[in-house]
Amino acid sequence: MTDIKNLPTSSDPFADAAKDNDSGGDVQQGLIHIRIQQRNGRKTLTTVQGLSSAYDLRKIVKVCKKQFNCNGTVVEHPEHGEVIQLTGDQRNKVRDFLMEFGLAPANLLKVHGF
Repeated sequence: MTDIKNLPTSSDPFADAAKDNDSGGDVQQGLIHIRIQQRNGRKTLTTVQGLSSAYDLRKIVKVCKKQFNCNGTVVEHPEHGEVIQLTGDQRNKVRDFLMEFGLAPANLLKVHGF
C-alpha cells in the first residue's frame, strides 16, 4: 500500500527563491528565474521573474506572444514584483529569446521545472 503522507499536496513555484532570501544569501540576487507551473490537467503556465525594471515588460510579453504563438500577461506579485506569465511550456524559448536580444546573459538565467 502506498503511503500518501509523502506525496506533496501543492507546490509553491517561488519557494526556492524565498528560501534563499530568508537565509540572507545573495544567491538569488540578480538572477532571472524561468519557471513552469502546473495548472489543471495537461495545462501549464511559464513565469519569468527578475527581469530589470528598466525594460517595459508589456512590450516583451507582446513580442513573446507573437513569436511563441501563446497568450501572456504581466502580473504583480506581492513579494517578487512584476512577473511575466505565458501559457504553455515556453521555458527554453524564453531563455533563448532573452539571450538572443541581449536582455540577459546566460549566466543570470535559471530555468526551473519538472
